[in-house]
Amino acid sequence: MSAEPLPPRTVREPLLPPAESFAVQRPALDAFGPAEALRMLTIAGVLGGSVAGRIIKHTFGFGNSKARRAAAAEGVVDGFERLGPLFVKLGQLIASSSGAFPEELSDACLRCLDDVPPFTAAQVRRTVAEDLGRPIEELFLSFDDEPLSAASVAQVHACVLADGREAVVKVQRPGIARRMIVDLRAALLTARLLEKRSEAARIANAVGVVRDLYEVTVAELNFLVEAEHQARIGAALGAFGDNAEVVVPEPFWEYCGPRVLCMERLRGVPLDRFESVRAASADPELLIRRLVKVWLEGVAVHGLFHGDVHAGNLWLLEDGRLAMLDFGIVGTMTPPWQALVRAMFQASAFDGDFTPVAVALRELGLFTGQSTDDTAIGEQLAMVMGPVLSGELAEMDLKTVTSALLDFGRGTGAAGPEQLILMGKQLGYFERYAVALAPGWRLGKDLYLLRNIFPDKVAAAAAARGLELPA
Repeated sequence: MSAEPLPPRTVREPLLPPAESFAVQRPALDAFGPAEALRMLTIAGVLGGSVAGRIIKHTFGFGNSKARRAAAAEGVVDGFERLGPLFVKLGQLIASSSGAFPEELSDACLRCLDDVPPFTAAQVRRTVAEDLGRPIEELFLSFDDEPLSAASVAQVHACVLADGREAVVKVQRPGIARRMIVDLRAALLTARLLEKRSEAARIANAVGVVRDLYEVTVAELNFLVEAEHQARIGAALGAFGDNAEVVVPEPFWEYCGPRVLCMERLRGVPLDRFESVRAASADPELLIRRLVKVWLEGVAVHGLFHGDVHAGNLWLLEDGRLAMLDFGIVGTMTPPWQALVRAMFQASAFDGDFTPVAVALRELGLFTGQSTDDTAIGEQLAMVMGPVLSGELAEMDLKTVTSALLDFGRGTGAAGPEQLILMGKQLGYFERYAVALAPGWRLGKDLYLLRNIFPDKVAAAAAARGLELPA
């Protein structure tokens, strides 16, 4: 497959702690003992009781099937919240995988994106001291014991560094690693039992969901890995010299450990506070375009992209810039996957030829046993993908696209297009923002997004159309 050469990159490498500090602990997921058995009983009781309570309270047994499904979904989320951080994280995964789950459940799980109750200041101070080797009083000029936010794995506190810089410290919940592994083991056995008895569980690939959650969790529990991703993505923003309006907070390595992540403090509002965003910005559509541009460059050029772009992780700052936050979940794109993404956007934006997409899919082993006529396959892909990529983002049914990708991965017998699926989840988030802030915007036709991916083609096309691309 021919592809336009990519421009040279000058991405600075961050100074990192010793390599052994970045080791990801991987306790066996298939292990099972008394703690897991007791947890399974607790899970069954809490979820069963929560679902039954919601159905009885809101439908009284007489509601229609849609009302009962909605009540059951809310009951599941009630149960997730009672069961703790791992299940809140599971709810977040369901919320961001809307095409793979019933609509009522994925919508109800949006509640899991909200803050959860904090843990105590004494626990915070103990964790920081253990990780960094000194008490908080010796590390910072000031430290606010009241958290700015609290999530399923960690909470964030404001502080001032010894040199006077304002910062925030993300501190991991005490004992969360052991608790989440026990929950994951119990959830895996539960998922296996459900798949034996439920067609819906098999369709949703319940076992696969738990295994995916395990992979996310073990990586997310070492904050040094997150800090490295944050530093690399932040450095990549400057590779082309044209992304100054999007920032990533700088991690302060001397204040970071496996359970503590310290970074510069930014002030702003989440992107889904639409009224505030519209009031603060003269061009809300350009905000979305800038975010998608840098995110897509991560996918197609740098090979590392933000894998959890819900609105709490995207902010409009007080100075008008945009910020990407929280890099606990990232996606990686190997060169063959990057070639596939570039082929898709080249077809959408320039020539309409999806044959290179078919070639890239075959090279990835996703067309095993199918026709070798790549031109014919490309024509079929054009019929399916062309309208999706070139249509208005606000009108795209990206839930259906993501679901189709899941079905495609299972149908071919391949390992599954996890990279594309994670990418599709993030496009689903951008879809929500575009509905409110950029109706009418056509992602697949926007040359601005592709300026650093196809520089020569974009320059020629923009000149031919008389377009002046934004800064």
